[in-house]
Amino acid sequence: MKIPFLGAEAEPLDPALVAPLTAPARPELTGGRRTGVLVLHGFTGSPASMRPWAEHLAAAGYGVRMPLLPGHGTRWQDLNRTGWSDWYGAVSREFDALRAEHDDVAVVGLSMGGALTLRLAADRGHEIAGVVVVNPAVTTLRKDVLLLPVLKHVVPAFPAIANDIKKPGVDERGYPVTPLRAAASMFAGFKALHADLDRIEVPVLLLRSRVDHVVDPSTSEALHDRLGSRDFTERILEDSYHVATLDHDAETIFNESVDFIARVTGQQG
Repeated sequence: MKIPFLGAEAEPLDPALVAPLTAPARPELTGGRRTGVLVLHGFTGSPASMRPWAEHLAAAGYGVRMPLLPGHGTRWQDLNRTGWSDWYGAVSREFDALRAEHDDVAVVGLSMGGALTLRLAADRGHEIAGVVVVNPAVTTLRKDVLLLPVLKHVVPAFPAIANDIKKPGVDERGYPVTPLRAAASMFAGFKALHADLDRIEVPVLLLRSRVDHVVDPSTSEALHDRLGSRDFTERILEDSYHVATLDHDAETIFNESVDFIARVTGQQG
């Protein structure tokens, strides 16, 4: 079966554009404590979507680790060979590396990276100072998701979800299609996370775009209804779409996350 939107695309993305990032902590800028931040990109995306944010955090003095999640940043076919356990395993290893070198660690993520952030907070919240999530997904109103367990055996991919950005001329360096085997695994991970939201007790900052063509408001509703944290703040981004980290509200995300991390690690107040 020939699927027009798949075309003949098989070229890898430019490694320089999707490379991971690490930066050392500068405790002289963060109240004398070594604070680390784990930065997580979204599904079919890459560190390119998070690089300006990660660099801003590093400039504020935080030790940063921003990995390239398994199956990402190469060819979309590679993503169909991975799943939730691979991504979460990589996240856990990166978190362990930060914990070994820093006094405090915060975790930030976009979209699926936000879901992985929340999963880590549910499992290891006693080790996390706080989390910042931008347009995360833990549930959806889309009915076609229910068909993924069957569709993944029939069709390798659907049209892309990448580059939902209001700002003209911006490219998040994501895949040109949505691999369905990987998507099915992701949504299974979301379902398990949704059931465990009450286990999240660390401070949470949610930054959510008013208009988002990828993630619907059901995740925000779930967080309000089920999150165990008493320190939960939601901010609405009025001038960005899904990849808000590269959009008009990026500076708001960067500045509010720095202030939030400073507060939850005791640098303020």
